[in-house]
Amino acid sequence: MVTATHEASHRLFQEHPEALAPVFAALGLPPPLKTDFHELSPDVTEIRPMERRADTVLKFEPDIGEHFVLAVEAQTKKDPDKAKSWSYYVAYLHAKYDLPVLLVVVCRDRSTASWATGPFECAVDPWTTQVTRPFVLGPQTVPEITDETVVARQPALAALSAIVHSDSRRAAAILETVARGLMAFEPDTTKYWFEVVEVGLESTPTRENWRKLMQNVVTHFPGHRTLFEEKYLKGVAEGKAESKAEDILRVLSVRGLTISDDDRARITTCTDLDTLTTWFDRSLTATTAEDLFAEEGPAS
Repeated sequence: MVTATHEASHRLFQEHPEALAPVFAALGLPPPLKTDFHELSPDVTEIRPMERRADTVLKFEPDIGEHFVLAVEAQTKKDPDKAKSWSYYVAYLHAKYDLPVLLVVVCRDRSTASWATGPFECAVDPWTTQVTRPFVLGPQTVPEITDETVVARQPALAALSAIVHSDSRRAAAILETVARGLMAFEPDTTKYWFEVVEVGLESTPTRENWRKLMQNVVTHFPGHRTLFEEKYLKGVAEGKAESKAEDILRVLSVRGLTISDDDRARITTCTDLDTLTTWFDRSLTATTAEDLFAEEGPAS
């Protein structure tokens, strides 16, 4: 069954495979670059006896070094049947792409992570035909991010850390650090990472804590104009200004008023909400576009 954790894992590694840095470090490989990865189809169904689909399948193709396929799976509990599917995924992908396959399993729960390391054997005693040993990204292998500068440099790894360590005793401190570190980005980027973490935390109690941080992270010192607060408020104001400008242009269009390119640019580049609100009010009754910008007459 596809869960929110699976969806977050898929989006995270599909769009930001650099989050696999702990895997590469453990293998003694240089830190991965996003440009070295190419997404492959996650469908590993043959003919159709049973639908099989891995969460994420990537092809790692560095300029120098070994090429291989990465299959990434999110696992929230022990499941012997899933272990059998993993063996199938590895065999199928190896045969299809004629490349070595590395299976990476992401786990939030420590006991599930220990189980997922395997090995899972297909054997007729005393002979073993196949052994599957996933590399597990879990509480034991993903670093606890407690430094905001690390979050700013490696947001994908920070998001993974927040998800993987959600059951840790230090979960609250990790979430606080990650939330504050993500505020260093532009508002749209911050929002994206906040949502990745929120989806990855699924229905855990930690998710509610994260949602509170999303609301309060910029108001710990309200009115003090800290860097986080200024950056956040600037993004909010810009978003409101853009929306108001669109409303003005929409009203003018619906009312059939022609507007020059210069006037359009004047509206869309204005960032003062009071001015835009005045222009919007005038757009409702203006007979020409010039009426929007008319100077206020003297009070009667």
